[in-house]
Amino acid sequence: MWFKTKKTPIKCPLVVEKPIKNPRTFATMSTIICTVTNDLSQDQRMIRICSSLQAAGYQVTLVGRQLPHSLPLVAQPFQQHRLRCRFHAGKLFYLEYNLRLLYYLYRQQATIINAVDLDTLLPAYLMSRLRGAVCVYDAHEYFTEVPEVIRRPRVQRLWSALADWIIPSLQHAYTVAPALAELMSERYGTPFAVVRNVPYRQTAPAERIVSPEKIIFYQGVLNEGRGLEAAILAIQQLPPTCILHIAGTGDLETKLHQLVQDHQLQDRVRFLGFVPPAQLPALTEKAWLGLNLLENTGLSYYYSLANKTFDYIQAGVPALHMDFPEYRALHDQYDTFELLADLEVDTIASAIQALINNPDRYLELQQNNLQSAKFLTWEEEEKELLAIYKNL
Repeated sequence: MWFKTKKTPIKCPLVVEKPIKNPRTFATMSTIICTVTNDLSQDQRMIRICSSLQAAGYQVTLVGRQLPHSLPLVAQPFQQHRLRCRFHAGKLFYLEYNLRLLYYLYRQQATIINAVDLDTLLPAYLMSRLRGAVCVYDAHEYFTEVPEVIRRPRVQRLWSALADWIIPSLQHAYTVAPALAELMSERYGTPFAVVRNVPYRQTAPAERIVSPEKIIFYQGVLNEGRGLEAAILAIQQLPPTCILHIAGTGDLETKLHQLVQDHQLQDRVRFLGFVPPAQLPALTEKAWLGLNLLENTGLSYYYSLANKTFDYIQAGVPALHMDFPEYRALHDQYDTFELLADLEVDTIASAIQALINNPDRYLELQQNNLQSAKFLTWEEEEKELLAIYKNL
């Protein structure tokens, strides 16, 4: 059953020359500094969050870092600042970046410091105590349970000790999914609210272009635990009209290219490389099927709710997701995608072939996507975000 939504708030434009004062204003020149470790250009979640807070009357600055390959920043309605580091990976990077961030925050006067993920929480917490500011923790993931941390026990113990020290003392925190919020609330004794990573409302094409190719589409980082190797090998079992498009870059890029060559799949697998976020929706709309494949290698993946889930829904594209708690809950409510029990090559290939053989089921998923896309939008989700900051 579909329910009518409440009146949609005005969306803040992503690119303007000067901040626009919005009639929704409830903050009186409160200043917010949001801290991340990326280079800002690809972080669509933080662009949405900072734009909404700026439109609500806050003075917002998003702080990240400058990388050797960083693209020029696109103008936003909020301020942006990049810190330059000598090191770009490993322990020395985290040490250097936290020290530089600490010094930067020391020179600022902020009412609220929003630490995005555990790797920026220490300087945000220390400076909030020193300056009398409010520290808000925005957990994009369960940081101590990501595969890159789990496989290094000493590193995991260090990050866990930091989390166990700081998070229980915080009064304001939120994360991206209900099950993850419940898990982290129990672990740290701090209530976590939920702000899902959903996109702005998009206008789906009136008629989808019928292509002889069935484009199976993955968007995101090319890192371990994403099921990309299995997806590539599954293409061998599917009809020649099925083509895998992979949009993104990451640590596994070279390995995946080699895998394609070893199995002579150059004509069936196409690497699109880095795609600017603004161009992704147009590519997603052309897809026949979306992929969001994750290994159950830690609690962060198991309790995840990826932004690509909602990107596929907005584009009206059915998808394959793992049978993990958040995807199961979304599936039971909206029925917009199919669930996979595991990441075996045969399992992936069989699920795709089943949709090829059953066009009625595919059409049903497609229609459900178009219906649920009306509700799963940032215009609705930002209300949860603004309520958190209004009640600080």
